[in-house]
Amino acid sequence: MKVERRTGLDAAPSARGTLVVIDVLRAFTTAAYAFARGAREIELVATLEQAFARRAEDPSVLLIGEVDGRKAEGFDFGNSPPALFSAELAGRKLLLRSSAGTQGVVGGVNAQTILLGSLVVARATEKLVRELGADTTLLAMGSPKGGPGDEDEVCAELLEARLSGRELDPDEVRRRVRESRAGQKALDPAVEWISAEDLAFAQQIDRFDFAMRVAREGGRLVARTSGT
Repeated sequence: MKVERRTGLDAAPSARGTLVVIDVLRAFTTAAYAFARGAREIELVATLEQAFARRAEDPSVLLIGEVDGRKAEGFDFGNSPPALFSAELAGRKLLLRSSAGTQGVVGGVNAQTILLGSLVVARATEKLVRELGADTTLLAMGSPKGGPGDEDEVCAELLEARLSGRELDPDEVRRRVRESRAGQKALDPAVEWISAEDLAFAQQIDRFDFAMRVAREGGRLVARTSGT
């Protein structure tokens, strides 16, 4: 099994085999906390128009996500892990749109399998990648406007190390997330769309014992926890 690390949306279409799309701050940390609260499935889309069209078809769907970091107008939730972890989501269908993470999933059209990656599900994601046994791309999304994000890069490095039988110092991993551009914005009280609590939730390495796998269903991209 060959494992390579790539960065940014432009690399998504070239991925074959297994593609792990990594968005630590915050989309796929948010998704993990939503699943932990009992969400049944999360559909991933690229645009607001797709999100609203989907809810027109099924008014029970909860819309989650952001535009340039801020909660999208008309959505039920922004892209915030603590907000989702305090919500009543048992059995609910969610739809997630983000500026980075969901774009990478949509762009991974040539991958055989797509997984959603973040630190809170790192161990479970590593285990599923091993089980799949295919060549794997670890795609650190970063920011569409700010370029590479060290929070995503260090998550990719952690997965790569574990897949080769090594470990990274968890304190160093958390430090790099904290000192990344997004991490510093989370700690800046003048930035209203991301919080120190978002950062704290994202830094909890291996908090959950499930991976998040995307299925292609009738032209839709739907994530569920592994084994469901």
